Amino acid sequence: MMHEILKSVKLKGNIYWALILRLSLAMLLFSICRVGFYLYNTGFFPNMTIGKLSRIMLGGLRFDLTAVLYINSLMILMMIIPFDFRFGKIYQTVIKYLFFLLNGIAIIANLADFIYYQFTLRRTTADFFAEFEDGPGGGVFFRFLIDYWYVTVFFIGAAFIMVYLYGKIKVEGPMIKNKVAYYSLGALAFPIVIALFIGGARGGFKYSTRPITLSNAGEYASSPAETNIVLNTPFSIFRTIGKTKIQRVNYFDNDEKLASYFNPVHQPTDSLPFRADNIVVILMESFSREFVGALNKDKPNYAGYTPFLDSLIQHSTTFETSFSNGRKSIDGPPSVTASLPMFQIPFVLTPYSNNKFNSLASLLKGKGYHTSFFIGHPNGAMGYTAFTQMAGYDQYFGMDEYGNKSDSDGIWGIWDHKFMPFFADKLNELPKPFFATLFTVSSHHPFIVPKEFEGKFKGGEQPILKCIEYTDYSLRELFKKISKEPWYKNTLFVLTADHPSSDIIFDESRTNAGLFSVPIIFFKPDNSLADFRKEIAQQIDVMPSVLGYLHYDKPYVAFGRNVFDKKSLPVAFNSRDAYNFYQGDWVLSFNGTKTLGLFNFKKDMYLKENLLSSNVEIASEMEMQLKAIIQQYNNRMVANKLTVD
Repeated sequence: MMHEILKSVKLKGNIYWALILRLSLAMLLFSICRVGFYLYNTGFFPNMTIGKLSRIMLGGLRFDLTAVLYINSLMILMMIIPFDFRFGKIYQTVIKYLFFLLNGIAIIANLADFIYYQFTLRRTTADFFAEFEDGPGGGVFFRFLIDYWYVTVFFIGAAFIMVYLYGKIKVEGPMIKNKVAYYSLGALAFPIVIALFIGGARGGFKYSTRPITLSNAGEYASSPAETNIVLNTPFSIFRTIGKTKIQRVNYFDNDEKLASYFNPVHQPTDSLPFRADNIVVILMESFSREFVGALNKDKPNYAGYTPFLDSLIQHSTTFETSFSNGRKSIDGPPSVTASLPMFQIPFVLTPYSNNKFNSLASLLKGKGYHTSFFIGHPNGAMGYTAFTQMAGYDQYFGMDEYGNKSDSDGIWGIWDHKFMPFFADKLNELPKPFFATLFTVSSHHPFIVPKEFEGKFKGGEQPILKCIEYTDYSLRELFKKISKEPWYKNTLFVLTADHPSSDIIFDESRTNAGLFSVPIIFFKPDNSLADFRKEIAQQIDVMPSVLGYLHYDKPYVAFGRNVFDKKSLPVAFNSRDAYNFYQGDWVLSFNGTKTLGLFNFKKDMYLKENLLSSNVEIASEMEMQLKAIIQQYNNRMVANKLTVD
């Protein structure tokens, strides 16, 4: 029986081989379009080299595969259904013209950006359709064909290649004559192809891999502009469908009035000389403010789960109320290191994630700093490699650079107590001054600690708490190690969470205020920053505060404030189902059109009493400030004006 089955299998003309060849043809067409895109726009990429272009072309295949799989998903399904009729002439003719139609549209989309890129300086996204839904009609399209005739010629050439090479791919079958074997192998192949499809469309099979998006193109480019060569237009459209919430708004039609309520352009505030202290920013995975005993002294008999942070806080600047600007790990780095909040959608998932923007890395590099980003994740996971590339970091240290995967937790990355000594050793080697960012990984689901630490930590009702204690212990050991180094005393440390945990201890942490509460700590070893501020701070304050502390002497764009500037207004903002704006004791809820509520979040910790009707003037003033923030953020994002120059 098995002998007959094996004898009946032939490779030539196999329908699965034909499927691979057809998808490869589509991939070839995308690569041809990428070359054409570059050739038509070479003036926008003056620093291109053969080496860079080769890396871009190879990296682009990853994005092409996702787009090709989406575009040809119906064809794939039609070809893997394990029935005889899929070999019929009429059925294969339908598949052929479906392939021509869908891939032809994809080619047209890519070719349109040959020209449109010159106006927008980025790949077309799903916003294009909203922007032009009330625009001119089909006459413009025909004018386009005439004015840009060379693009039309390019399309004709690409279409010829598609039709010619498709005709060379023949399908014969069924190749297996034994019906039992035919249906059995067909049924087995079906889920295998589907699994491969999912992995290809997501951009990988790893547990920690997020579906690739526009920001991942930064892994293969040396500048934001070059990411547009890496990407293809269908991918950019697919990945931004339903994610086009960042649109121009015009609450204020006067720039002066807009700036009077909120201006993200920071000017130098003093004439003191720049001090080149080292800067270390530590992002702690899922560290909610409520886990820190020193920040919850109003809770009777509550010691918290962070004895080391508690001791550090006694010598640091911290705040009575401090917020994250997002609720996901991918929101943390842009908020903390680039002062870019999460408004409705994470920055790295927006169509504008490849805009030019300021960051501590890019700005301090201009002052002679070496900049580096450390995280124990597998390299490329969560898109951090791409973000750090676009943010201007000199070096990225992940699991590959660590070099010993046996120290991994098997899911997220290298255990914190292993990765932190590696971090310390690398800091000793780096040129001074340096700016370094460390992102911890171990306080994460499935909430386990290394075997050698089992039973060491008391934990609590929530499973994450023993992990919080473990990472806090790892931080203690890190500081114990680096405190012996000569550069330690000349270093400013900033510690905060990437986002709060979803595990909640106190009921008040379930409100719009509590769900964003994280510690924000500024520590200098000489005890000069010991100060507990009865005011509000937020993650996006970190970048301007660090620059203010250093007496940075150039203008830049940041949506937070310098907490060391006594004249700055302590506020915070974030978004969930609506925008939240915090000032003083108040939190305002605004849906983009009207104010929904005003609450005293300090007296009314559960936000039950809406005081909007009795505090109209306060609400009106807060609404104006929030509208100005939204308008500055949205319009600068859309216009690619996140820098001063």
